[in-house]
Amino acid sequence: MGDMANNSVLYSGVKNSLKEANHDGDFGITLAELRVLMDLRSTDALRKIQESYGDVYGICTRLKTSPNEVCGEVSVGEEEGEGETGWIEGAAILLSVVCVVLVTAFNDWSKEKQFRGLQSRIEQEQKFTVIRGGQVIQIPVADIIVGDIAQVKYGDLLPADGILIQGNDLKIDESSLTGESDHVRKSLDKDPLLLSGTHVMEGSGRMVVTAVGINSQTGIIFTLLGAGSEEEEKKDEKKKEKKNKKQDGAIENRNKAKAQDGAAMEMQPLKSEDGGDGDEKDKKKSNLPKKEKSVLQGKLTKLAVQIGKAGLLMSAITVIILVLYFVIDTFWVQKRQWLAECTPIYIQYFVKFFIIGVTVLVVAVPEGLPLAVTISLAYSVKKMMKDNNLVRHLDACETMGNATAICSDKTGTLTMNRMTVVQAYINEKHYKKVPEPEAIPPNILSYLVTGISVNCAYTSKILPPEKEGGLPRHVGNKTECALLGFLLDLKRDYQDVRNEIPEESLYKVYTFNSVRKSMSTVLKNSDGSYRIFSKGASEIILKKCFKILSANGEAKVFRPRDRDDIIKTVIEPMASEGLRTICLAFRDFPAGEPEPDWDNENDIVTGLTCIAVVGIEDPVRPEVPDAIKKCQKAGITVRMVTGDNINTARAIASKCGILHPGEDFLCIEGKDFNRRIRNEKGEIEQERIDKIWPKLRVLARSSPTDKHTLVKGIIDSTVSDQRQVVAVTGDGTNDGPALKKADVGFAMGIAGTDVAKEASDIILTDDNFTSIVKAVMWGRNVYDSISKFLQFQLTVNVVAVIVAFTGACITQDSPLKAVQMLWVNLIMDTLASLALATEPPTESLLLRKPYGRNKPLISRTMMKNILGHAFYQLVVVFTLLFAGEKFFDIDSGRNAPLHAPPSEHYTIVFNTFVLMQLFNEINARKIHGERNVFEGIFNNIIFCTIVLGTFVVQIIIVQFGGKPFSCSELSIEQWLWSVFLGMGTLLWGQLISTIPTSRLKFLKEAGHGTQKEEIPEEELAEDVEEIDHAERELRRGQILWFRGLNRIQTQMDVVNAFQSGSSIQGALRRQPSIASQHHDIRVVNAFRSSLYEGLEKPESRSSIHNFMTHPEFRIEDSEPHIPLIDDTDAEDDAPTKRNSSPPPSPNKNNNAVDSGIYLTIEMNKSATSSSPGSPLHSLETSL
Repeated sequence: MGDMANNSVLYSGVKNSLKEANHDGDFGITLAELRVLMDLRSTDALRKIQESYGDVYGICTRLKTSPNEVCGEVSVGEEEGEGETGWIEGAAILLSVVCVVLVTAFNDWSKEKQFRGLQSRIEQEQKFTVIRGGQVIQIPVADIIVGDIAQVKYGDLLPADGILIQGNDLKIDESSLTGESDHVRKSLDKDPLLLSGTHVMEGSGRMVVTAVGINSQTGIIFTLLGAGSEEEEKKDEKKKEKKNKKQDGAIENRNKAKAQDGAAMEMQPLKSEDGGDGDEKDKKKSNLPKKEKSVLQGKLTKLAVQIGKAGLLMSAITVIILVLYFVIDTFWVQKRQWLAECTPIYIQYFVKFFIIGVTVLVVAVPEGLPLAVTISLAYSVKKMMKDNNLVRHLDACETMGNATAICSDKTGTLTMNRMTVVQAYINEKHYKKVPEPEAIPPNILSYLVTGISVNCAYTSKILPPEKEGGLPRHVGNKTECALLGFLLDLKRDYQDVRNEIPEESLYKVYTFNSVRKSMSTVLKNSDGSYRIFSKGASEIILKKCFKILSANGEAKVFRPRDRDDIIKTVIEPMASEGLRTICLAFRDFPAGEPEPDWDNENDIVTGLTCIAVVGIEDPVRPEVPDAIKKCQKAGITVRMVTGDNINTARAIASKCGILHPGEDFLCIEGKDFNRRIRNEKGEIEQERIDKIWPKLRVLARSSPTDKHTLVKGIIDSTVSDQRQVVAVTGDGTNDGPALKKADVGFAMGIAGTDVAKEASDIILTDDNFTSIVKAVMWGRNVYDSISKFLQFQLTVNVVAVIVAFTGACITQDSPLKAVQMLWVNLIMDTLASLALATEPPTESLLLRKPYGRNKPLISRTMMKNILGHAFYQLVVVFTLLFAGEKFFDIDSGRNAPLHAPPSEHYTIVFNTFVLMQLFNEINARKIHGERNVFEGIFNNIIFCTIVLGTFVVQIIIVQFGGKPFSCSELSIEQWLWSVFLGMGTLLWGQLISTIPTSRLKFLKEAGHGTQKEEIPEEELAEDVEEIDHAERELRRGQILWFRGLNRIQTQMDVVNAFQSGSSIQGALRRQPSIASQHHDIRVVNAFRSSLYEGLEKPESRSSIHNFMTHPEFRIEDSEPHIPLIDDTDAEDDAPTKRNSSPPPSPNKNNNAVDSGIYLTIEMNKSATSSSPGSPLHSLETSL
């Protein structure tokens, strides 16, 4: 957990150390009331405060605080031979296991250390100013409690929610929470709510704290990420004896989740099956966020299981054949008796057979595979750090290689997150980029410098960068900072002018507001004359201009016709490019004239002389368009999701290359998006999302929930053949839920908030979109590295298993001994995985489409290589095994006695086998059928070192290994033959690559991704961490169907009563008999089975529609909407759920439940007619 998580734990520790009864008892305001209040905005909040509490002081009184005092005493609880050599095999196995564990642990530790290093602002260092006991003190943010009076000033990051008591021109940047880039003015009479996670950009003030920790706005978003549930768990452990209070907490949690829409709905836990107060721990468990296996994990798991089963089968067959052969040969053919004194010898034989069986199993199962994956990922993660990708979760690295969609933020990721002047109209010329200062007449430049310097708030300034190599920091109003930056681009310093004309010497200032949409500053000159500088929205200021500075710097008359020309030729083209246009002007009041009436603003700010019109935008990062082009070539769709307006978003998307002219793509606003994806009842429908997302490229004015909904909709979609793999970028607190939901979440390292970083998988340390492209390259490289290793590993395994099996069955002994197998299988595989996993990525990886979830790990080309090389190696090994002694003129090693010394014959077999693997390692570098296997080999020093190192160790093992390794020394000639046969694999590889894969129809692929329907239910039930996307919705779907069936049964009781009774009153009074109840249940069961069968088989769909919409028999309550989750219904349903096992929901729509659900059967899904003779049909006709 990062710093924010620690913060929220500390917050809640402080908060919960107050007696919980206080929330409702001692204080005049409850936690729930405060939460409702903080969810409101601006005028709504003000109205609520006035209606319920009178004013802010009323809230202070109820919280037992005053603007200068702190509430009570707070006690913060502390959070607290054979005998001689027999050990070698065991030691070797133990060593290899220790290697795997240590490498993984070290990698996790170093990754966590890097992450901690990035989080330089630790919560202990963060302090905030509060007033306690009349004293102004600084306390750690974790110690702030509800009721504290906090001082807020320019530059603060608010650590808690509160209500303003007193403020001086306070402006807050809420973009991290709402995505809205403009600053929000806070005042007692308009918008007094201050929210955690937002920045104070101007002014100062005091606030009373109303929410901290997980109850603050940032904390609520954190709860969505699942951090809240972990915190609740910690609280439960401390307070196990207070069970009733824990249940209150659970209800509060549930209400909290209900209060959120969309994203929160998904996180909301379902009731336990019996509808009662199931074990609280189980509820917590079900509420934990569940992570689906990564693409590679899924494929590797499946492949490893398949290989394991095959290996187990082979080893079992080996042992059975060996035992049967020995028993039949000894006691049947040789007709020996079982003598008691011979029993130990027979047992030794059986143990030897068992060890051979284990050897076959050890060879079959690729133990090196987990290590190969870990090494590959660890190496990639380390290298990605140099490419500005800090990977927090290892599997995110390879998942990124399969990404098919990237939903990117605009501000800060695609753009530079700093308003900048990019175009200007000065001295009657329209400059498409900032002009050189020499191009502007000196007097115009002088007006420009003075006008901008004094007519921008003195709180707006540009400071040097915090980090070396970073961009200068903009402080204050973003538009004003853009204008000040414009002066710096013109090589002029605004600070010199401000030093000359300090703020207090300004004669009068007409500050900017939404009505006048301009700001004016009056200067009094030494000769008694006045000069006023104005700036504001271009269309407003131009209307007040009667003159304009011409090309030679002189003022000339500015007629309405000229104004229309400028609007058409300058302002409209700027606006169409998404620029914000600002007009700068001035006016002189001569000394001799009487002093004007400064309060009559309309007379003052008129008759102006236009200096310039500038176009301001947040410019696209220069490297982004090229990066997006690479993504599109690589088969990845880039979508922009932003809180900005649609025109700006469309303009930026066009500049980035997300939108291309003439293409049929959607560019819509959040409101329109919500209207399109929701049905009449306001429910989100997956089918509706599926109609939108394939063409959607820009989503503007989007809320955090919209972003989450879009990501979830794309992931859950079944429109395309492949399940979409979605990456999301975000920097604000509001992006947290979408980052958590995505397959890979990218947070910004510089601009990103702690919540965004905590929710992410990868942190972009340079906030740059191009780093995402690097992540894609590394992800694909990891995937290819694993495939290369598998190609090499499986060739070794196939050959070794067949040799061990055949050798054991024919010669009663495995030609490759257990320790030799360990050398081949563990040490060599580990080294091979290191060699093949450290291949650097190339740009060519971006020229292919993503592999997707269903693409097998082992392609048909790889299968051709594996089987082809296995065939060559088997021919060589068996030739040496059965004819080697004649060829080399040595003693045969076959049929050796039980404890015979190692033979030259078997040593040659072992040596040739290892050398063939060594040269095949070079073949394994290419997996797509390339001929040149040596291409780029010297770029990978690790590979060259490992191949040479393995060769040297092999020489040492053979020449000096002796009995522990079952080796005998070999001569130079024997060595040369071994090397020659090993090098043959390179030549054989060329022969294999000439055979077209398409001709070999018998080849099969292996290592497909796990399909959703293949996951057994028990696995889902047992494994809390791994879950299918639709499981939660399916469970809700089942509850919905049972509720519907329950109501149908009730309706049928009434219908039966009508049929058998004489009057309505009598019918309603009479209880249905046991027999009629059984009949009803039979009818309901028939209905249920016909419903499911009808939906399963399109050709046999029988009309439930008629039954559901029959004029006399409608299944609806008096109120049209039946909410899915409410306490009474869940208890009503409990018997139904206990007495019948829920059928699998036929609903293929993974998004059935999102923001409330209602009992309705859609017309198009169930428009059918009940079969004659069914109970439903007879019921219908009798009615």
